[in-house]
Amino acid sequence: MWQKLSLRARLNMLLAIVLTLGLAINIARLVLEAAPRVRAEDQSVIRLAREFIETLVVGLNETSDPDVRLSQIVRDLNRLRHVSITRQNDATETGPVTTNNANDDSESHSVPAWFVALVHPEKTSVSVPISIHGKPGSLVITSHPNDEMTEIWDGIVTQLQVGSAIAVALFLITMMVVNRALAPIQALSEAMTNIEAGGYDTRVKPGGSPELAAICSKLNHLAAALGDAVEDKRRLAERAVSLQDVERKEIARELHDEFGPYLFALRVHASSLVRIADDREPDTDALRKHGGAVLEQVNALQQFNRRVLEKLRPVGLTELGLREALGALLRLWGESHPGVVIETAISPSLGETGETADLTIYRIVQEALTNVFRHASATSVNVIIEPAEQPSGAKRSSRGCTLVRVRDNGSGLRPDHKLGLGLIGMRERVLALGGTLTVASSEEGVTVEALVPRDAAEQREEGKLLA
Repeated sequence: MWQKLSLRARLNMLLAIVLTLGLAINIARLVLEAAPRVRAEDQSVIRLAREFIETLVVGLNETSDPDVRLSQIVRDLNRLRHVSITRQNDATETGPVTTNNANDDSESHSVPAWFVALVHPEKTSVSVPISIHGKPGSLVITSHPNDEMTEIWDGIVTQLQVGSAIAVALFLITMMVVNRALAPIQALSEAMTNIEAGGYDTRVKPGGSPELAAICSKLNHLAAALGDAVEDKRRLAERAVSLQDVERKEIARELHDEFGPYLFALRVHASSLVRIADDREPDTDALRKHGGAVLEQVNALQQFNRRVLEKLRPVGLTELGLREALGALLRLWGESHPGVVIETAISPSLGETGETADLTIYRIVQEALTNVFRHASATSVNVIIEPAEQPSGAKRSSRGCTLVRVRDNGSGLRPDHKLGLGLIGMRERVLALGGTLTVASSEEGVTVEALVPRDAAEQREEGKLLA
């Protein structure tokens, strides 16, 4: 049941229990102290009455009528509160001559019987011996602490009433303060529901205690971050679709512009070969000429096919590994541009980075070199690939990274230059993996630098090997 209660209900219930317990403890203390107070009152009243009797009966036998004098003494002493005195002789008991305890009896009716039984279950009586002309007798002193018990009971009732009023007032005040302090929790709950439903523009006004205000502020930051992340994801998906369309259009254009003419030329030469073969005396020179042309077209188709496959998937990356595939790529660029010095430094401690990371690193280097040789007019390019640690605070910082840096000494980028689709696609791909990609330009050239996280599977395998 306790687990099903809200925080507000729990606090209010705890407060009510504490106040009720405090009031009950105070009332119990007064009840426990009542019995000693009544006993002390008994002893005091009886001791006082006994002293009076002992003092007054000293010259009793010297009076003309001792019985009358004794009755007068009893009547006078019965005027004392909380006490009654009765006269007894050696044979019979004589009731009280006079008493004024009627008020005590009426006042005791307002005190519950259980309280009287608790604090004063039995009346206290003391016998004081006397002698009249040699006849033994006694005066019995009986205490009646009804006034004291009434006073104690009235105090308990007053304490219960005043304490209850104070407890209720404190409970209401504290409940109001708690409700106002916890009011932001309801706003937080509603905001979380809206965020869960996709309302990332939801904001909560910070209020309540400093802790709740801090939670409200952090929730606002979280909603903004989620909104940015969802928007980035949408843009990334849109860009991915756009890049796919661009790549498909480019491949379609290449197939149409290059593959089509090659196939047409092959068809022409094949038709010529068939026509020559149908002659009674085939022209060997013509056969040789058309056969050589067919071989040239086939070689061109193979090269074209290799270029298309290279765009779709680097040849040898899976079979040879990242280091060998990059080496082959750099050699091809070096052979096609002998006037540009390409310096390469691939760290021996790079290790296995994973298939996805390998392909991303390869594409970054390929795209960066393509931009260098197309636009930079550089004479030197420096390529560095080495292991690195992800910056503190970055996503998935427990995973290792690979640093990729391609630097040229070209003319740099214009101030109003915008990145092309290739580098934009690479940046979004790296960001999707949890890494970063930056492009810095200066008078000394352009530097493309990326941190590519290693694949999670490779990270787990390495952890198993280290363990």
